[in-house]
This record gives sequence, structure tokens and C-alpha cells, in this order.
Amino acid sequence: MSLGTLYICPTPLGNLDDITLRVLQVLRSVDKIAAEDTRHTRKLLSHFEIRAVLTSYHEHNKQKKTPVLIDWLLSGLDIALVSDAGTPGIADPGEELVKEAIAHEIPIVPLPGPVAAITALVASGLPASPCTFYGFLPVRGSKRKEMLDKIAREDKTVIFYEAPHRLVKTLHALEELQPGRPAVVARELTKLYEEFKRGSLEEVLAYYRENSPRGECTVMLAPAEPEVLQTEDPLELLEKLMSAGLNKKEAMRQVSQTLDISRNELYSLILQKK
Repeated sequence: MSLGTLYICPTPLGNLDDITLRVLQVLRSVDKIAAEDTRHTRKLLSHFEIRAVLTSYHEHNKQKKTPVLIDWLLSGLDIALVSDAGTPGIADPGEELVKEAIAHEIPIVPLPGPVAAITALVASGLPASPCTFYGFLPVRGSKRKEMLDKIAREDKTVIFYEAPHRLVKTLHALEELQPGRPAVVARELTKLYEEFKRGSLEEVLAYYRENSPRGECTVMLAPAEPEVLQTEDPLELLEKLMSAGLNKKEAMRQVSQTLDISRNELYSLILQKK
């Protein structure tokens, strides 16, 4: 029995006219469609008069559902993977399914289509190459603080996704570190109220404090200035990292790695300063 094929099918970010003819053809022909939200996908299929067998595949069931999908593919069924919007496998559980399909030597066919990060980047006015994509930031805790610190020191254009109810908090954390850093927030891409807000972090933050954002947001930052990225002074770097929210132990570890000095040397410098 021949193996099935896993098709990676991008869906519109908002404007339904952005779907490709090839994606429509695949959605009509496959045995099953694995959807992040079957209710959302059913509306899309209904609009294009597509009848299909839907099965849910999302962040909360991926551990149990991935083996099921792999078994179906191994049995010869063709499956289309779709997310709620954009290209599957980017900041969603599709990445895990693709890895498992590769491990089982299952054919994978990626179809081109919408990606929010790229759609926003090309209209941002920021350098498009090189750039770094961070997906969704951790919601809380030390991992979030570490990620914000990495972003603050990034020497390439930064792109990440943020939920509207967390946007102001995230912009505030970054603005405290680098108020003048150029930033762009793209919101409601391809939809009726599409918006690009450009300016310094300070200016963009002030705008969204007065205008509560709606819809998923794509945030982009210009490369950090060289003086923000590098310092030869261990104590200065330690202070920057702790100001960014890292605890002292983690900040000392990063200073040690970045400047190639031992923790004992760093600890001695701290004692000398006291």
C-alpha cells in the first residue's frame, strides 16, 4: 500500500480572496483536513462550497492526535493541514506533525500562501534581511524575561506575534529598555481595518495606550543600535540584564558567556564596586 501525502495548506489571514487556486484544489481532493479549529475552517470551506471530512488538530490535542494522523498517512490517506489563518507550521502545532511525517518518510507537499510575518515585514519599512522571527512570546515568568532581553540585544530586524490584550504590556517592557528604537505594529492584516502603526517604541506604546488594539498583532523592531548590543564592561552589562528582568544568577551567567569571563572574576568585580 502506498503512503498518503501531507499537504501544508495556507489559508487567508482575513481576506478570503487571498486563497490560491491550488489550495482549493487540494482541499477538494484530500481524504481528510486537519484543522486548528474545525468550526472556523468549516466556514471557509462553506464559502468555497467544499465538502470535506474535518478532524481537529491543535495545541491542546497534538500529543494524542499526531500519532493518529501519522497512522492515517501510513495507511494511504491524503491529509491537508490548515491553521486558522496563514501557513501551518509557523507558531502552531503543525511543526510537530511535519517532523513526525519526515521521520516516517511520508511525502510532504508545502503550498505557498499567506504568512502574517512576511506580509507585515515587507510593508514595515524596516530592513527585511536579515531578520529574526520569534513567534509568540512566552506569556509570563523567567522565559518571557529572557526572550525580551534577547530581543533587546538583537542586531537584526525582529518579528513576533502578540495577542491584543498583551500588546501594551509587551511594548511597555521593551520601551523601558529602548524607548527610541523604531517599531512597527501591524494589526488586522488584509482585513477591513488593517493598520500599520510606525514610530519609536515610546510613540507606538503611547498610541496603543489610547487606542485599545483588536485582532492579532505582528510586532516588528528595527535592529538594536550597536551600543545597546555590546559593552566591554561586565558590571554595565550585568545591570542592563537585571534591568531587563533577569534575576542576578541568570544575568551573571549571561555576562560570563557573553564576555568570556569566569563567574568568580565577575563576583570579584561586584565586591570591589561595593
